[in-house]
Amino acid sequence: MADSANESPHPLVKKVLDSKPPIAKLIDFEVERVAPGHAIAVLEAGPQHANPMGTLHGGVLCDVADAAMGIAFASTLEHDESFTTMNLAINFFRPVWNDRLRAEAQVINRGKNVGYVECEITSSDGKQVAKATSTCCVLRGERSKQR
Repeated sequence: MADSANESPHPLVKKVLDSKPPIAKLIDFEVERVAPGHAIAVLEAGPQHANPMGTLHGGVLCDVADAAMGIAFASTLEHDESFTTMNLAINFFRPVWNDRLRAEAQVINRGKNVGYVECEITSSDGKQVAKATSTCCVLRGERSKQR
């Protein structure tokens, strides 16, 4: 759900809120909340997300964090802008098997052309599972229309 604001959400935010993106369908996560510079995604981790060792695959955590950070950053864009991710990093702190995970992303620094976003992923008991960071580049003009 989006927090109310004076103007309509960015088209990318609206698109995510109106229909589940293909990656969200594939992994089965939900965008739970969007506010300016902030987003929360949730995932019910289960055996369908397991790596060969039986724990949640790190790539799934990357996808959920990337989605939360992307929607948080998109919420800061003007309607004629888009963005691309320049860098994505993640640190894993504990294994997960079956749990409801919460990926909370916050835009930490938003410059004219580049932004820095952080995402903390926590388990249902509030323990930190992973932390991700992302650097995003704002696209304008013809470059934004290709996205």
